[in-house]
Amino acid sequence: MPAITVGLDGSPESLAAADWAAREATQREAPLRLLHARDSLRPLYTPFMGASAPGVIEAQRDWVAHLLREAQSRLTERHPGLRITAQQAEDEAVPALLAAVEDTELLVLGSRGLGTVAGFLVGSVALAVVARAERPVVLVRAGEHAEGEHLPDATGAASSTTPYRDVVLGLDLEEPADAVVEFAFETARRRAVGLRVVHGWNPAAVYGYGAVLDSGLNAELAEEARHGLSDLLRPWNDKFPGVEVRAQAVIGSAGRHLVHASRDASLVVVGRKRNHALVGGRIGPVTHAVLQHASAPVAVVPHD
Repeated sequence: MPAITVGLDGSPESLAAADWAAREATQREAPLRLLHARDSLRPLYTPFMGASAPGVIEAQRDWVAHLLREAQSRLTERHPGLRITAQQAEDEAVPALLAAVEDTELLVLGSRGLGTVAGFLVGSVALAVVARAERPVVLVRAGEHAEGEHLPDATGAASSTTPYRDVVLGLDLEEPADAVVEFAFETARRRAVGLRVVHGWNPAAVYGYGAVLDSGLNAELAEEARHGLSDLLRPWNDKFPGVEVRAQAVIGSAGRHLVHASRDASLVVVGRKRNHALVGGRIGPVTHAVLQHASAPVAVVPHD
């Protein structure tokens, strides 16, 4: 089975990502790979006259090796039986992570939280990888713990042994990518939780801006959106009969609604359309909004 790979640089967010990846690998019965890439570490030295201080590069390599050993030891202790390997890549972060995706089931990256504001501070490396990766990428905030993915216990206290919170899926009826939908359903099935599906629609985009002021027409459009959502999900309900689905068609961009739903979710799943005609890649506005503001881990699934 392909491994789950996590980018590790010693930062709090990457350590939180490693913990999340280890839990996910254990659940999937997949091996875990810890990967450190060259420029994912802040420089430990200041170049002088174009040259680094003697021995600094070797010291940096030793530091990285120590980081990987410590992380591997800690995760092995927490997850006995989990197969864990560690790798120090020679390439820079973006190409190294994209290369790792080729034989990876899932790539997990850390992302700094926005202080007291729920959400991510997505760096250039993470955005570049998410925009170009050919496999699903999960972003995990610093401070994310197992308890945050689970419902509180009977006393209201945080717990890592209670059932998972629901999975949330952002679904576009215009481009209902099978890869994205299946990822969400499969995750919900594996976690034995419900799936909340959010579809955003804009009446002005369908019938012009006059529709916005016509309450009767808006109600008709809303009913059409709900029926379309139900029809699209029907074969997936048949394929995953154990997953309880709650579908919601909302007016406006789905981004804001997905961010709100993330407060009670264990994972938010969104899609990213591949565009082979462009150099690099592109992240759509809904996915970008979710990446910046969601309070739960976010899985970005590429699709054609």
